[in-house]
Amino acid sequence: MTIGFSSRTARVARVAVCCSAACVMGALALASSPQGGRLSPGAGAQDAKAEQEPPSLYRPGTHVRPRPGAPRVPRDVSAVAWLVADARTGEVLAAHNAHRRLPPASTLKTLFALTVLPGLPAGLRHTVEREELAGVGAGSSLVGVKENRTYRVADLWRGVFLSSGNDAVRVLAALNGGWRTTAEQMRDKARSLGARDTHVVSPDGYDAPGQVSSAYDLAVFGRAGLRNAEFAEYCATARAKFPAGGSAYGIQNTNRLLTGAGVDRYPGLIGIKNGYTSNAGNTLISAAERDGRTLVVTVMRPRAGGGFAVYEETRSLLDWGFRAAGRVDPVGSLLPPRPAAAPQASLESPYVREEKKKEKKEVATGPGWPEAGAITGAAGFGAAAVVLTLRLKKGRLTRD
Repeated sequence: MTIGFSSRTARVARVAVCCSAACVMGALALASSPQGGRLSPGAGAQDAKAEQEPPSLYRPGTHVRPRPGAPRVPRDVSAVAWLVADARTGEVLAAHNAHRRLPPASTLKTLFALTVLPGLPAGLRHTVEREELAGVGAGSSLVGVKENRTYRVADLWRGVFLSSGNDAVRVLAALNGGWRTTAEQMRDKARSLGARDTHVVSPDGYDAPGQVSSAYDLAVFGRAGLRNAEFAEYCATARAKFPAGGSAYGIQNTNRLLTGAGVDRYPGLIGIKNGYTSNAGNTLISAAERDGRTLVVTVMRPRAGGGFAVYEETRSLLDWGFRAAGRVDPVGSLLPPRPAAAPQASLESPYVREEKKKEKKEVATGPGWPEAGAITGAAGFGAAAVVLTLRLKKGRLTRD
């Protein structure tokens, strides 16, 4: 005589066991889900799409969001690209082809200064060697740096900002570790500032294949420069003396809005840098202050009006920006994107990272049970169901 389950009890037990198995399989499926059950269907795809959606400034054309009563953007601006921004907040008030990549000419020297200036003390004295002046491009603007002559770093920076001297850039780059090293550092600096349109080949801004920037990026460099006291002082200097052996000669800033040479000086102007090459045309980064507000304006390659058009179009955009402040909503920002927080594990040894991976495998099941707990709980629930079912049967064990 054997002891066993009755056929009816066996059927009930099989059903309970199947329920238990289903619970376990469900817990396993949830544990292997990449979303952990926390996101609603399609939420991950929607988030990814939102991150990839470009802001309006990446689309060509003019972008401005006027409120009622706001002045109209000047129609006489012929530049291929331009931008107006609040220097304090970084808010872009209006722009045209903001991210179009164009040759920057000597406005790229702003990025050169942002990169190199902090590492070279202004009072450092240096005697120029012949090889440091090698490679200056034909037709470059020069301040008159001579070999075997000693200059302070501050003198060389005035040569860069006022005379746009490519010879001064060459010497400063040599002090910084070399031409190629400086170009690489400038590319890194641009990326750190969120200036993704800029590619540096020649640190002085001299025309080179593949060297580009944008109205947006140049405004980023100008705004960042104003936050550096030395940069701000150099770019606002209209006239200075440059050493020439035992004497010195006068140099004047090539930014005509600052000096008033050939055009009316702009009231409240505080720099920043102009540029010109036959390939780039005229480019200009300017900043001006009025009634406690500072604006940054970039203008790249005017297509009409002659050589002074870059200054007059900048004037129109500055005037508009001061009138429009508080009457338009921003269309973008010059602030760099917030960097993603680095995972803590990246600061730990590989061994520690592997151990933590083993310990912290979690799934989003209800209140955040660990994976093993979820599976164990499901299995236990199923087993309890079997026992309960059998106990509910009177005479749960029968003799056949």
